[in-house]
Amino acid sequence: MLSRGVNVSVSSLTKVSLVRTAARFYSKTGIPQPKTRTPAFQGEPSAPSVKTAIPGPESKRLSEQLNKLQDPRAAHFFADYSKSKGNYVVDADGNTLLDIYCQISSLPVGYNNPVLLQAAKSDEWATMAINRPALGIMPPISWPDLLKRSFMKVAPPGFLQVFTAMCGSCANECAIKAVFMHHQHRERGGAPFSPEELSSCLKNLPPGSPKLAILSFEKGFHGRTLGTLSTTRSKAIHKLDIPSFDWPAAPFPHLKYPLDNPENQDYNKKEEKRCLDEVDRLIRTWHIPVAGVIVEPIQAEGGDNHASPEFFRGLRELTLKHKIAMIVDEVQTGVCATGKFWAHEHWNLSTPPDIVTFSKKMQAAGYYHNFDLRPSETYRNFNTWLGDPLRALELAAIVKE
Repeated sequence: MLSRGVNVSVSSLTKVSLVRTAARFYSKTGIPQPKTRTPAFQGEPSAPSVKTAIPGPESKRLSEQLNKLQDPRAAHFFADYSKSKGNYVVDADGNTLLDIYCQISSLPVGYNNPVLLQAAKSDEWATMAINRPALGIMPPISWPDLLKRSFMKVAPPGFLQVFTAMCGSCANECAIKAVFMHHQHRERGGAPFSPEELSSCLKNLPPGSPKLAILSFEKGFHGRTLGTLSTTRSKAIHKLDIPSFDWPAAPFPHLKYPLDNPENQDYNKKEEKRCLDEVDRLIRTWHIPVAGVIVEPIQAEGGDNHASPEFFRGLRELTLKHKIAMIVDEVQTGVCATGKFWAHEHWNLSTPPDIVTFSKKMQAAGYYHNFDLRPSETYRNFNTWLGDPLRALELAAIVKE
């Protein structure tokens, strides 16, 4: 899996080399090879074609133009999306590249997928494109049905509710807010807010603004908004100069490979126990009450780090033991990246996580939850748009495809 922010050069890759690499992978791991190949789109290139250096002269010219209007320094090249097709992206200089970066792991079914192109021509898409609704106060008449055929069609087992948002960062940010609201609602026994809570929160003081924490993991990445940055531990450049909450970070298992080596198995079991013991200790002893844990099924931005299903089952048991929430961040791993639609389905948990967040390949963003994580009052986890029905339509088409 490609991590967020990884710079991947694809100009030297060919379908032949990828097929050979895949064959070696399946032969070494013993995992059965897929019986069917992904069908090529009509007109999809058969191989990369590189005509210039990358970035080429036209991309450089466009970068100079953009620099007068916006910071272009992160851009690798400019893409011609009208000419890109399937697994191949065409740049401004006419280079055709096999795209294994996939828009920072957010492209689910290739460029100019004919099913999506056909769906985009519908009156429903046009209506949503030019009449973007504030979904929280005036949803379109098609919204309940659209939720059923998009988000809920692929909802993880055990979830009945979905909160729609704008991106992966705000999906995690709103999930953290939901955990805090639920924690405090339970602490006050469902009673109404006190006058002291109502007044103190406007001064950023307890009890209205309580001292609470979310535990995350070293090398984890959960976004760039203010709250999620306090749970992000992958790269210093993301966090420099930004104030952070005083929240704990536990070690994530550093496994040895190959996994079937007996010595490595013994080491890995002890390593995962060490990490779980530290999670338990931090929850018990942190000077601010820990209301929840957030974890990625695979740490991507932090270096392609994995843990076993047993580790995640142990983590779930700890959250149940301490009566705190478990947020599974599937922004990166959701939508069939691991052989199941949701990576956490591999864990066989005794009970579902409390929240599962998503974005990227879903095209839309948000989180799945149940009624207990719905705020006790409306307008609390809220913003103007609360997602985008156009992206929900795109998701419905992707799910159908």
